[in-house]
Amino acid sequence: MDFSYDARTEELRARLLAFMDEHVYPAEAVAEEQRTALASPWDEPPVVAELKAEAKRQGLWNLFLPDAGYGAGLTNLQYAPLAEITGRSPQLAPTALNCAAPDTGNMELLAQFGDEDQRKQWLEPLLAGDIRSAFAMTEPEVASSDATNIETRIRRDGDAYVVDGRKWYISGAMNPDCKVFIVMGKTDPDGADPRRQQSMILVPRDTPGVEVRRAMRVYGYEDHYHGGHAEVVFDGVRVPAANIVGEEGGGFAIAQARLGPGRIHHCMRLIGMAERAVELTCRRAVSRTAFGKTLARQGVVQNWIADARVTIEQLRLLVLKTAWLMDTVGNKGAHTEIQAIKIATPRAVVDIIDKAVQAHGAGGVSQDTPLAELWAAARTLRLADGPDEVHQRSLARRELKRYL
Repeated sequence: MDFSYDARTEELRARLLAFMDEHVYPAEAVAEEQRTALASPWDEPPVVAELKAEAKRQGLWNLFLPDAGYGAGLTNLQYAPLAEITGRSPQLAPTALNCAAPDTGNMELLAQFGDEDQRKQWLEPLLAGDIRSAFAMTEPEVASSDATNIETRIRRDGDAYVVDGRKWYISGAMNPDCKVFIVMGKTDPDGADPRRQQSMILVPRDTPGVEVRRAMRVYGYEDHYHGGHAEVVFDGVRVPAANIVGEEGGGFAIAQARLGPGRIHHCMRLIGMAERAVELTCRRAVSRTAFGKTLARQGVVQNWIADARVTIEQLRLLVLKTAWLMDTVGNKGAHTEIQAIKIATPRAVVDIIDKAVQAHGAGGVSQDTPLAELWAAARTLRLADGPDEVHQRSLARRELKRYL
């Protein structure tokens, strides 16, 4: 296993680090100021469009897609350190580079499973950054961590499908540029195989019967930069049969294929979030005095910083190993490691950010630092793409299988 960065990765890292310093970090305060003047809180601040244009100009666009026909053609191992850098400003940087969830997973899904017409209609404008999208899977009435519970119905009716169901925490759905939902529902609810009951279907946002009912908050945040997280109702929504993605009954497998890369992308960015938290902690520690000496000379703060550095290095190596395995033996071969990073990374990063909050005192929970929002995002990722307990259950079964 060789996790050293090749020449292309080093070159892209240098360009991206410069882009962050020159454009992204200065834009954080500008975006917040511009947001107060927007007609709708879900509109993008003008500075975001400027960041996108500059990222395109510099060739820092669609870095996440391994298919060179659509994106940068980077391997997971090459993309990992780049995604980590964007995690240092998770509200702006991924969006600026067109590497933000849920669009990344949706583009991967369409590239892999969409037909020619679907790719032309939806993938191409997504790749160009002209539109946004949402992935509608989670439901409020069932435990959606078990995808076989999904209750939304996708019923065939002649040359169309009719979609009925209620979803929530549908990321990106509040953004006015969100033009299409990829909806998971059951086409065969009574089928013998519970993993062949589900299908995926494309539902344009402006289809009659689609109601974006309300924005869901996450620890009090509305997450404007990602287009919010909405409750969406599909009431007799009729779309052409050609909108089915892949085949009927293929929804569960498509979801798993989509979530694998999504999980590692989240973990890559989480490491960047942890690095930002440690940097802020260190700056605070050397500039703040309590009980006659700087925080940097207080043993407890030194312990926080040392433990954070050890943890970050461990997590980074595990994420890089997972990326390398995904590149060499495929997502299935890296299943154990994908689950391991999904368990370990959000949990550990929450703790690192929590210590950073503690070091900042009241400022740590305020809007004057990014720490509170970073904490909320990291804590939420213990639920997103499968809660810890689901991954622990699956990982334990795989370990125990050798002994049964």
